[in-house]
Amino acid sequence: MSGHVYKKVELIGSSPVSVNEAIETAISRASKTMRNLDWFEVDEIRGQIANGKVAHYQVVMKVGFRIEE
Repeated sequence: MSGHVYKKVELIGSSPVSVNEAIETAISRASKTMRNLDWFEVDEIRGQIANGKVAHYQVVMKVGFRIEE
């Protein structure tokens, strides 16, 4: 029986545009230095309010990657 071993790393992505862009930004940046990224999970969504409007989105997330044998 064979299986895989994974590691999880916490990332925080941010964007003035949207939650989706904050996620994409974090994954794009992580993929430049990490290999075998397989999945992500969002733990928190928060943001900044300015003048009664959302000014910035921030997403706390974890990405999982397979550890090579």
